[in-house]
Amino acid sequence: MSTNSLFSPFHLKTLHLKNRIVMAPMTRSFSPNGTPTEQVASYYQKRAEGEVGLILSEGTVIDRPSSSNDANVPHFYGDEALKGWKKVIDEVHAAGGQMGPQIWHMGIMDNHHSGWVPPVPFEGPSGFNRPDFRNGIAMSEKDIENTILAFGKAAADAKKLGFDTIEIHGAHGYLIDQFFRAETNLRTDIYGGKTLPERNRFAVEVIKEIRKQVGEDFALIMRFSQFKPSDYNYKLAKNPQELEAWLTPLVNAGVDILHCSQRRFWEPEFEDSDLNFAGWAKKVTGAPTITVGSIGLSSDFFGAFAGESSEPTSLEELNRRFDRGDFDLAAVGRPLLSDPNWVAKIKAGKTDQLKGFSKEALAELVLE
Repeated sequence: MSTNSLFSPFHLKTLHLKNRIVMAPMTRSFSPNGTPTEQVASYYQKRAEGEVGLILSEGTVIDRPSSSNDANVPHFYGDEALKGWKKVIDEVHAAGGQMGPQIWHMGIMDNHHSGWVPPVPFEGPSGFNRPDFRNGIAMSEKDIENTILAFGKAAADAKKLGFDTIEIHGAHGYLIDQFFRAETNLRTDIYGGKTLPERNRFAVEVIKEIRKQVGEDFALIMRFSQFKPSDYNYKLAKNPQELEAWLTPLVNAGVDILHCSQRRFWEPEFEDSDLNFAGWAKKVTGAPTITVGSIGLSSDFFGAFAGESSEPTSLEELNRRFDRGDFDLAAVGRPLLSDPNWVAKIKAGKTDQLKGFSKEALAELVLE
């Protein structure tokens, strides 16, 4: 199995990657009171040493009182947390890697199983996380304005600390995605609307503020998903025309790379074509894309939480689609969570040494 194509370099603005493999962002909850520890820094450094082309951090929340539902998810604000992130990026760079934080606001959330709750109610476009589930308040226009500024501040801090890019989390039913979705964006002001392009406004303003803070030459990634954790079959865009109407304004606002999350990368996004989500996003916008979803493993991420184990699988189909030009980068999650040397093993052809994945790996920061 040749993976030569995946080991070609990629250059865009501040990104100068030695290969096309991205470490996907995966929530780890190992940062007490929001501050990344020495062990968190070592976790990312080990992946850089293992030849990952680009590391995207776990979701790290912006400076809003209820941006998180978990006390151990890292912050991207405040002196202590930013000091922790400075150590992370310095160690990744020392190991020859490139990295960006994924900046995040969770929006309306379920209460965390630990019992921890933020000091103020969760906030979102409405009080709803999904149809028939209200667990917070609708944001005022002032709340929205301050949240946009908080995204911009996090991006400015990321650039100041020396990160090579940032990723905006706009997927998986969190705040930005709640604005996209008709069932959770019930607003009648300028941030609502009957159509998806109208409901883009919040995301467009976030992107523009970030672009203003980091400048034109800084690479900006945004993550999207059609599916929601409460509805795997959900589609914001039901056809290529709706996808183009959704994503093109976001690219025009300043997104450089579209990170297209799906559960299984080989599944077609629409009928009458085998193109996946990333393939269609690239086709309709012309922007570079990242594909993701069960790459190198036999079952999807959500199965891991149900106790399903996964075995290593071939990358032949990923290579076929990459060589066809469907996408530019491939994000890998659980294989890198379990094994910091996954990329180096693939490059060396040591596929017999690849590890599977079990849910036990979710409970630790694997360093070797």
